[in-house]
Amino acid sequence: MKSRLATILCTAAAIMATTAVAHAETVLKWAHVYETSEPFHTDSVWAAEEIAKRTDGRYKIEVYPASQLGKEADINQGLKLGTVDIIISGSSFAARDYKPIGVTYFPYIFRSPEHLIAYTRSDVFKRLAKGYEDKTGNHIAAVSYYGTRHTTSNKPIAKCADMQGLKIRVPDVPAYLAMPRACGANTTPIAFAEVYLALQNGTVEAQENPLTTIEAKKFYEVQKNIILTGHIVDHLNTVISKTRWASLSDEDKKIFGEVMQEAAERTTKTIAGKEASLIATFKEKGLNVTEVDKSDFEKNVMEKVKFEDFGYEKADWEAIRAIQ
Repeated sequence: MKSRLATILCTAAAIMATTAVAHAETVLKWAHVYETSEPFHTDSVWAAEEIAKRTDGRYKIEVYPASQLGKEADINQGLKLGTVDIIISGSSFAARDYKPIGVTYFPYIFRSPEHLIAYTRSDVFKRLAKGYEDKTGNHIAAVSYYGTRHTTSNKPIAKCADMQGLKIRVPDVPAYLAMPRACGANTTPIAFAEVYLALQNGTVEAQENPLTTIEAKKFYEVQKNIILTGHIVDHLNTVISKTRWASLSDEDKKIFGEVMQEAAERTTKTIAGKEASLIATFKEKGLNVTEVDKSDFEKNVMEKVKFEDFGYEKADWEAIRAIQ
């Protein structure tokens, strides 16, 4: 009888322990729009696993890639509604809620990926991120390098004036439009999935994207000139929802922040390394890869584009430019 009772008690204890562990584990949703092969996904998975380790399994983070939980606008809305806990998204979306943070998309504000990462450790980043958090409650935990945006074209381009009248596809994001319009180009917001065909059939004569995108989407097949305008050092934010961030203890906030920053720096290193090798790859394919005088393009932007038109502060631009 005692043996049977002991067995029952042990079994009950095991069930209670299992239940306690299950209750202790909090499941979070991390959403983004990138493919499973891209570092934005693989490093997110690494971060999810690392957070689980560092919190002794108290958090299980499920990463949903490739727009599984919706397009970028959808997951940003999900962040507000609390249906997703973490997202990776561009500052253009953050700027819809807090315009000043969009200054990081202003042409030629960053010199390099290293300058971008230095910015994420600066007081001006903390101030802009706090402004966004005060407005939305959402917390920007890290910033990843996405790639430096360059131009591909049917014709050679050596200076800003060469873009006069050029029909170029540019995403319908104000800061993205600044450089082409300052140079007199005619900008067209074609859906990303249709860009290759639009270049092929001549609907547009040019487009702009990072080298990794030019390679992945094979734009080089229908554009023989790659012009290294380097007008925007593009980047993505890792953002934690208001409700989830508020629920974390100070200790867990520190863990989440450190891990997500480590993941962002891993991504940045991978993307920057791939870009460096792609220039040689494109040249081997017989493409005309042109270095340009960026100061000529920047001069035109500064003369023809006003910070106030975007809701940006020139003081923020100056502070970021001054970061070494």
